[in-house]
Amino acid sequence: MPILFLYYLTFFFFLTLVVFHGVQWFCFNFIGKEAHKTSVDVFNLTLMRCLNILGTTFSVDNPHKIPTDVPCIFVSNHQGIYDIPPIIWYLRKHYPKFISKKELGKGIPGISYNLRHGGSALIDRKNPKQAVVTISKFADYLNKNNYSAVIFPEGTRSRDGRPKKFAETGLQIMLKKMPQAMVVPITINNSWKLFEYGSFPLGIGHNIKMKIHQPIQANSDDANSIIAKVERTIIADII
Repeated sequence: MPILFLYYLTFFFFLTLVVFHGVQWFCFNFIGKEAHKTSVDVFNLTLMRCLNILGTTFSVDNPHKIPTDVPCIFVSNHQGIYDIPPIIWYLRKHYPKFISKKELGKGIPGISYNLRHGGSALIDRKNPKQAVVTISKFADYLNKNNYSAVIFPEGTRSRDGRPKKFAETGLQIMLKKMPQAMVVPITINNSWKLFEYGSFPLGIGHNIKMKIHQPIQANSDDANSIIAKVERTIIADII
């Protein structure tokens, strides 16, 4: 409890959001997109360091050489908001961009700014037509710039770690529009435990694990078969 009190008392997390909101704004408007991207990388590393105060650690198992000369479609289960910083930091050389609900595009210092200006796709989950058009344009943008997508096909985070059924539409569009891409399954474990008791107090001493699985060529099979294989691969390593 003293560590939790220190965490909230000093506002490390809040200060990180506010400070890096300003840093991102400056980089984006006065230096350029590469500087903005670097500021986002450091922002997410700093968020991870804030969690270190609670005894939270991060481990990544990635035995694969993931190519950087083609876009990737990173597909992950979703256990909480702290799935995102290690994905951005450890996969930063792939320029990961997110498909996110539009509500996150405003109101959260630092995070919302990056979603709006960093090349991510904001979709209206109540408007399927808008979502399809946005994801299609997003895929074109990734192809053009050799950037990568991060998709959480469960649609919403799991509050107890147990996987939810994948929604397939977004992935189907991405596979169709990005046949040259590599599809990379990711399994996240233990991040849900940080919010096991709600946003206060946060859990102490957990190890957030990220396992990166064997990449799959996007055009190696029909979309439904690839999606089923990716889902099985991710779920098999959830503990």
